[in-house]
Amino acid sequence: MNLRKRLSGIWLMAMALLSLCSFTCFFVAQMWLNILYMFYLTIALVQVVTLVIYLWGPEKLAFKPLKYLYRIFYASSILVIPSFAFIFMGLISQYHINIRESIDASSMPIEDIVPSDETVIYNTGKVYIFFPEYSNVELVCKKRPSKSDDSITWCSGAAFQHTVSLDFSQENVEGDHAINGAYYTSPYNKDAFAAFTFADGEFSFEFDDPEGAIKKAADAGGNGFMQFGLIKDHEVVMNFDRPRARCYRTLAELNGNLCIIDSVNMMHFTQFMEELQRLGVTNALYMDMGAGWNYSWYRNAADKVVTLFGLPVPWSHNWVVFKK
Repeated sequence: MNLRKRLSGIWLMAMALLSLCSFTCFFVAQMWLNILYMFYLTIALVQVVTLVIYLWGPEKLAFKPLKYLYRIFYASSILVIPSFAFIFMGLISQYHINIRESIDASSMPIEDIVPSDETVIYNTGKVYIFFPEYSNVELVCKKRPSKSDDSITWCSGAAFQHTVSLDFSQENVEGDHAINGAYYTSPYNKDAFAAFTFADGEFSFEFDDPEGAIKKAADAGGNGFMQFGLIKDHEVVMNFDRPRARCYRTLAELNGNLCIIDSVNMMHFTQFMEELQRLGVTNALYMDMGAGWNYSWYRNAADKVVTLFGLPVPWSHNWVVFKK
């Protein structure tokens, strides 16, 4: 066997293993996006088939179209490395950073977990509780909020998006929503949705009439969006579990104040909900934390931006921002 053929064999074996590893990373990251799922599954199968043909002997392929197909499959191996790099970054981005400036609240009375004049973060050991400094809360769509905008103290993904698309449309944002007085309706099922709104300097959670709440906020020149409702008046209104542990986030009301609550480490959803109930959260909406969708950052009291999840996927198109 000549050197070129040996190197080809090593390359194909390496790409087959790496493509299988990429698909496994996709599964672990729980990025259940149909297009990407099919891509990673297809590329893994193609690399395995290419390796099998190589070991069997591509010169034995008598049918010309099959020879051409083998060459195409072989050439596709060049996609394995960038696809692995992307999904590996997606997997790593699921782990929450350690926030050293957070206040230890593991033994603190719950009633003392309240906002300050500046952005403050508490750590109960299980969750981080963020109280960003703000005078307004807005929904931003299409253009990603800039970290150079020093009026923003918090930025994270807000509503679900119906499809994975590089192009933006208001219709792709699931649930009715309002942006600085402009009202947008959604054609998708909203049965499990509740609404968060901010208008006239006040925040509100609405579970019984989310559509009406969004319209009311829009009429007042405010903002709002829909998400899964989790807790209403201290009672759990939606209880679903995920098959694997991950980081979770909720936009919530605690001790009468608006906050964002993140799990410190990966945990099961039931554990996250138990901690919210222990804290006595009044109202809460689910916030999507899939890899890329969990992109988020805040501006601390020293006016420095701290990135929590830093994978800015190009198909994420709506965010909730807190502004001074």
